[in-house]
Amino acid sequence: MKKIALFPGSFDPYTSGHHDIVMRALDIFDEVVVGIGSNSNKSRYFTIEVMTAKILESLKGEKRVRVEVYAGLTATFAQQIGARYIVRGLRNTTDFEYENTIAQANKHVWSELETVFLITSPNLAFISSTIVRDLHKYGTDVSNFLPYSI
Repeated sequence: MKKIALFPGSFDPYTSGHHDIVMRALDIFDEVVVGIGSNSNKSRYFTIEVMTAKILESLKGEKRVRVEVYAGLTATFAQQIGARYIVRGLRNTTDFEYENTIAQANKHVWSELETVFLITSPNLAFISSTIVRDLHKYGTDVSNFLPYSI
C-alpha cells in the first residue's frame, strides 16, 4: 500500500523551512501532498495561485509531490486523498503544544490518521511565514528564506 502524507498549511509564503520538511518527508513516504488550506475568512499576502506556482517551481518536477488547495477540515481532506499521515514541522516547544492539540483533534475526526512530527533543521528553525511576510512587506530581501524568487 502506498504511503501518502499530507503536509497542510497556509504557506503564505512557502518557506525554505517548509521545503526542507517536504524533502525530508520524501525519505519516509512514497508521496507527499502539499495541501494549501483555503480560508475565506483570512486574507492572504500571496495569492493561492502564486503560492501554488512557486511551490511547484521550488520542487523542480519532483514527481512524488503534488500541490492541492482545499477548504474544510484537514483530516477530512486527508481521508479524501487517501493520505493516512499528516506531516508537520516543529521549530520549538510552542509549536509542539499547538501541533499536538491539532493532531489529537484530527485523530478524533479520522481515527486512522497519524501525525508525524519532523524537527526543523537547526539552520532553518528561526524562519516563519509571518517573519518572511513582515520583512517582505517592508522591502527587506527575503531570498535567503525562500526556495524560489519573488
